[in-house]
Amino acid sequence: MQILLNGEPFVTEARDLASLCAALGFADARIATAVNGGFVAAASRAATALAEADEIEIVAPRQGG
Repeated sequence: MQILLNGEPFVTEARDLASLCAALGFADARIATAVNGGFVAAASRAATALAEADEIEIVAPRQGG
């Protein structure tokens, strides 16, 4: 399915947010996620189904100042 990932077109076979994060290498990382503008807590990612044209944001914290 085609989604927008951090503003860029992206094709994925993932059916839920947790699977997408794992496929991108973020399975155990501390990240913030949102689907269509709504924050999704880590505990809710597996239950958050993805659909065609969803807008996904994944943000990882950065060190420094």
